[in-house]
Amino acid sequence: MENFLTRIAIKLLDTVSRFSWKSLYRLSDILRFFIFDVFHYRQKVILTNLRNSFPQEKEDTIQEIAKKYYQNFTDIIFETIKLRSISKNDLLARFEAESDILDHYYEQQKNLVVVAGHLGNWEMLNLFAAVKFQYQLVVVYHKLANDTFENWFKDVRTQFGTEMVPMQEAFQRAISPRDKPFLFILINDQSPAPERAYWTTFLNQDTGIFRGVELIARKLNAPVLYMGVLRNNFKRGFYKFYFRLITETPKQEPTNYILEKQISFLEEDIVRQPDNWLWSHKRWKHKRPQVLHRDQTLEVKDKS
Repeated sequence: MENFLTRIAIKLLDTVSRFSWKSLYRLSDILRFFIFDVFHYRQKVILTNLRNSFPQEKEDTIQEIAKKYYQNFTDIIFETIKLRSISKNDLLARFEAESDILDHYYEQQKNLVVVAGHLGNWEMLNLFAAVKFQYQLVVVYHKLANDTFENWFKDVRTQFGTEMVPMQEAFQRAISPRDKPFLFILINDQSPAPERAYWTTFLNQDTGIFRGVELIARKLNAPVLYMGVLRNNFKRGFYKFYFRLITETPKQEPTNYILEKQISFLEEDIVRQPDNWLWSHKRWKHKRPQVLHRDQTLEVKDKS
């Protein structure tokens, strides 16, 4: 019975993906009303995250950010379904890219480590980058528990040549040889195990950060870039993204410097466009341990 229902769901996703953008956003409006206005999906999590992140803001402002976030959340759901049947030209028309820095490093045949957060539609950006750039894209992700849905999403994500790497294989696959320079992309703003995380202050809260980016960057000794994504406030489904250099020499940086720079850049983008981030995730469910190991803190090097 479960397999039958899964097959029906997959056929429905394939059908909906062929709808026009206008029809998809109408469906998004309907879904937003039901899951947030009627069923109040993760409303407590969203509002608590916002209040703790922006303690200086009045409640009216918090509610307004939440309302915009609800719309952004359901828009991303239907935009992602649309990716099943999207054309390359349609995809290219939906992004404005500031990417000269990639051309600079590609001319030198350098691999790059790219770190990002859950800003905008990261699934759509993956496909755009695979079409637009000369680099081989290698994206680290979490596998889905349901094999049928996992295969459906993997087909969507890899249709233009992206290589998807399960998180548990990230380190090994980072050092695998490839035919051309690659972008090794990690989204690094989930909630890690507290005893292994790097701990810092992010959005006014004690926050643990996955250290995988730091370890992979040092192993490859490749330049590390932060990737920011901004949503177009006037046209649904349109985005702009850009890169900022974190370091060209990871092995020479203090321990966790890369993570500290990344999280500070991400915070700037969230403050700039707060409804564009994934607020429904329980990012602050873990508490900072009372005692931290040296590799869980920011190394301060003696400048004397």
